[in-house]
Amino acid sequence: MKCPFCSHQDTQVVETRVSEDGDCIRRRRRCSACEKRFTTYERPEVSFPVVVKKDGRRTEYARTKLLGSFSIALRKRRVSTAQIDAAIESIEELLLNLGQREIASSSIGELVMRALQKLDKVAYIRYASVYRSFEDIDEFKTLVDQVRQ
Repeated sequence: MKCPFCSHQDTQVVETRVSEDGDCIRRRRRCSACEKRFTTYERPEVSFPVVVKKDGRRTEYARTKLLGSFSIALRKRRVSTAQIDAAIESIEELLLNLGQREIASSSIGELVMRALQKLDKVAYIRYASVYRSFEDIDEFKTLVDQVRQ
């Protein structure tokens, strides 16, 4: 591991711990040249399926886009960050378990809608109204009526 301070190639692991959530390993390192300490984190590398957009373009999966969608839909709603993280992790787990190399963006959108419906009905309606591109008030009313039932 290269030292971030002096770029020396030789560093020594001083301490190793599993992170609080158990998802990664935290290592304290010391540079043998400048003696400064720094922390590194090791996480398992997983490969998510490539996202296929409506126009056929292919892009890498980005957790930040998913988080952005949740944040916009849940703006000013009383849903904790932990609940949002759990919903995103659930979606990511589903994506990984599918075992597919590609997935349509519409499929991810449907997963987000299902997660939002469980978290907050208002956020679900917000997201669905944009995601499904409602053309008139009747489509919106139909969705609201479905949520009420």
